[in-house]
Amino acid sequence: MSRKSRKIERTPVPQRQPGVPILEISDLNVTFPSEDGLVHAVRGVNLQVNSGEVLGIVGESGSGKSVTSMAVMGLLDESADVTGSVKLHGTEILGKSDGWMSKIRGDKIAMVFQDPLSALTPVYTVGDQIVEALTIHQKMSNSAARKRAIELLDLVGIPNPEVRFKSFPHEFSGGMRQRAMIAIAIANDPDLIIADEPTTALDVTIQAQILDLLKTAQRETGAAVVMITHDLGVVAGMADRVAVMYAGRCVESGTVDDIFYNSTMPYTIGLLGSLPRPDQDSSEPLASVEGNPPSMLQKPTGCPFAPRCPLANEKCLDGEPELEQAPNDSGDEEYLNRHLVACVRAKEIVEQGWGHADIFPAPDAFSSPMAHADRNQREEVLRVTDLKKYFPLMKGAIFKRQVGTVHAVDSISLDIREGETLALVGESGCGKTTTLLEVLNLTKPQDGTIVVFGQDSAKLNGQRRRKIREDLQVVFQDPMASLDPRMPISEIIAEPLKYNRYPKDKINDRVEELMELVGLEPAHLNRYPRHFSGGQRQRIGIARALALRPKLLVLDEPVSALDVSIQAGVINLLEELRAKLKLSYLFVAHDLSVVRHIADRVAVMYLGKIVEVGAVEEVFDRPRHPYTQALLSAIPIPDPHIERERDRVLLEGDLPSPANPPSGCRFRTRCPKFKLLSDAEKDKCLNEHPVLRGPDDVDSKNACHYPEALHVF
Repeated sequence: MSRKSRKIERTPVPQRQPGVPILEISDLNVTFPSEDGLVHAVRGVNLQVNSGEVLGIVGESGSGKSVTSMAVMGLLDESADVTGSVKLHGTEILGKSDGWMSKIRGDKIAMVFQDPLSALTPVYTVGDQIVEALTIHQKMSNSAARKRAIELLDLVGIPNPEVRFKSFPHEFSGGMRQRAMIAIAIANDPDLIIADEPTTALDVTIQAQILDLLKTAQRETGAAVVMITHDLGVVAGMADRVAVMYAGRCVESGTVDDIFYNSTMPYTIGLLGSLPRPDQDSSEPLASVEGNPPSMLQKPTGCPFAPRCPLANEKCLDGEPELEQAPNDSGDEEYLNRHLVACVRAKEIVEQGWGHADIFPAPDAFSSPMAHADRNQREEVLRVTDLKKYFPLMKGAIFKRQVGTVHAVDSISLDIREGETLALVGESGCGKTTTLLEVLNLTKPQDGTIVVFGQDSAKLNGQRRRKIREDLQVVFQDPMASLDPRMPISEIIAEPLKYNRYPKDKINDRVEELMELVGLEPAHLNRYPRHFSGGQRQRIGIARALALRPKLLVLDEPVSALDVSIQAGVINLLEELRAKLKLSYLFVAHDLSVVRHIADRVAVMYLGKIVEVGAVEEVFDRPRHPYTQALLSAIPIPDPHIERERDRVLLEGDLPSPANPPSGCRFRTRCPKFKLLSDAEKDKCLNEHPVLRGPDDVDSKNACHYPEALHVF
């Protein structure tokens, strides 16, 4: 160890100081070597977080959010070149040895990672990992640490903490693993908690629980929180201040109200305008930010957002704009240095009062010929009646035996008419994907019937099944995984045409037509999937699905892997295609904001059952089933004023096992209404499963013994 390293090791651990920010980041730069050259991932970032404050960092993938947080934690690869300053309680921590940083990680600074299964050690129990976090930083006996670990598990809402203390990470659900991560993070009362996309992989109900838990953890520890996320609704409800990052820099920062109500950077305005909202009935297309973030192999010579900005002019290309005081007509001194923006046209934007509709005008509304037609008069493209799909639960490595049955889909019925979008929503494990697979199989179901385009799937022969497959296509969640990386996209799109006897001399023309239809450049047909962005790859998947002119598209989470700005463009495309081609969609999504925007009807699933179904306006505006109410209540709305005043319906616990569903009403174990019922009323919920029913004068049915319409928004 060098003399300099020994000096660093003796640096005292930072302690709180009155009037000194918990975290100060000054001119932080991070570059990584790559085969193509240096990647400038973070470029001159300046941030400050005070005690008890929540700073939200938002931006598209590749904007430098996570790299900034990893630089603060000292967890970047050794090949990374990091310069600038990162101070904790006024003490410089950038450049300290890993041994010294280990003293403050988990003690002064804690981190909640995006994927808790990767962050937790799989060969140690959850309890042992919490005990380790305690004993490393505190002088505690094993018995005292065990007692404290059980208290922490109880604090973060893990049921039966004494028993679950001995469980391994794989025995926890996703939500429980994230709770365990938060328990480890707050174990030593840290001064700073960094949460890097802590709810991205979670269902909306679990997300609401985790966000509420983070707020509780902050109150318990008095820590400052850095919330890194792409979900602006989460930021609206959690953050005090917001920093918007683009191309490795902060391009706008200010209080949460400044950013959401007075944003002056076109990029921020575009992000906010591209968000679908669950509390607004909007049939208008979304404003979308065209293009993709720049490659960071070369430093921009002008505003990095200029190639995507409709307001860009020659001045925008003459040097990269610095963060400066945002224009403010009131002259309020308190406003100074509170709201900063990097845009040479910021003053003009404020003076003209331009919003997202002015800068990023949405395309014209897509008028479908089916929009005003009577639903009962339209052709039926799909009808599912009393569908069941059970899976045997097996045990044993060599001599297997059945020890139970998983009730994946249990007697559900639904129908889709021509030109209609039906959305299936619900938590992971509720049976959505299994339902899709049963429809796509076009074979005799385990029980019940599936009728596609008037033909019973149980009675199809090979030729008829092949013909129906031309009219029934699928778009998958992960476009990269569904596209062959070894084939150029010309061959990928042409593949279904070749295998379905499409005239060979017309294939190339049809492929070019499809490229133009989905908004891609036909000149790029010889490129491979890796050469396209996520949104472009999803458009390629849609083009392939449309190749044979289908009537029904099955869409399995088609926009969940996309950034919000790219997502808006794909949603607009799907709506335009439905209107032009008279398509019907069976749409599966966990993002209910997207569902509100794109769906005509919604079916809510819980543990293999449909608990509420009806017109999207009826289900969203007047939900009657307690589960639907909880789902809608959990959706974050990108409006700070609304988020501050909302009363959420938080569900307790996780989804019960479909191998052992509760008797009677399957939702009763988590139902907030069930606790308020009399014993006689509870008895009905315990022993009798409710059937779908509803008023005759509304397009909505629910499976609840005691339904009550509730306005969630």
